[in-house]
Amino acid sequence: MRALLAGALVMAAESVAAQAYPSKPIRWVVPFPTSGATDILTRTIAHKLSEALGQPVIIDNKPGAGGALGSDLVAKAAPDGYTLLMATTSTHSIGPALQKLPYDAQRDFAAISVVADATNVLVVSPQLGVNTVRELIALAKSKPGQLNYSSSGTGAIPHLSGERFKSMTGIDVLHIPYKGTALAIPDIINGQIAMMFDSIVSVMPHIRSGKVKALAISSEKRSLLLPELPTMAEAGVPGYVSDTYFGVFAPAGTPREIVARLNAELVKIVRDKDTKERLLKLGAEPVGSTPEQLAALVNSENAKWAKVIKDAGVKVD
Repeated sequence: MRALLAGALVMAAESVAAQAYPSKPIRWVVPFPTSGATDILTRTIAHKLSEALGQPVIIDNKPGAGGALGSDLVAKAAPDGYTLLMATTSTHSIGPALQKLPYDAQRDFAAISVVADATNVLVVSPQLGVNTVRELIALAKSKPGQLNYSSSGTGAIPHLSGERFKSMTGIDVLHIPYKGTALAIPDIINGQIAMMFDSIVSVMPHIRSGKVKALAISSEKRSLLLPELPTMAEAGVPGYVSDTYFGVFAPAGTPREIVARLNAELVKIVRDKDTKERLLKLGAEPVGSTPEQLAALVNSENAKWAKVIKDAGVKVD
């Protein structure tokens, strides 16, 4: 009886808190630097969220440790709905498989919604002389260990995307890490680097200019931004998917009513015509999901990237 009473009191307290929510500004932590893709995307949505909730939504950039610094801050914040996190594949599905983190991506957060997804593009040097993914695979197999691919650093999505491509196609190509994929573009143009997986946002201007050649998109379906590009599955690598999700989380224990309120507002925002257009210009496709779908996505992506990291023996210093 006491347990039932205690449970009822907790539910009543949560209901009261949710009805009064929000009564003060909300802090939205972005675990990456200002002006980056995650920051710009979050600010685009935050403006609309502030209007919907009637309270300021303040962006707090907390970069460091590949996103782990800001993520840990939110994991340890009060579970009252006033501290949110914009998480990505890197913070919640790759980081846990790469290194020991001070938080548990499944246990320490309350999932709210996937707000957007940004895919990667497989691009090659025009000097390589290939026009399709099948031709690239055939060339790599005819020259084992002689071709290479670039990335933005060990353990980053462009690196792991390359390793997944190697594993699924049986090719042997050398990884050349750069301090950012933009720095690799000149070497792709002149032929020193054969290929690279990069965010559609970063590489699209170079595709449009003809400086690099795009072979396929790495999402499950064709991109609205480059609809002429086949998916990797269509291009001959069935099951290959490599993209970045952007998911909103609160600390674990946040009242369900507050999570539901935030979910409803965020889904409405990302499906709004104006927001959709803004996100597409950033290279991100709007999603809007249930909390359960986001939690399931974190788990499935964690399993996928953990296998890639283990099979390739990827380690970070």
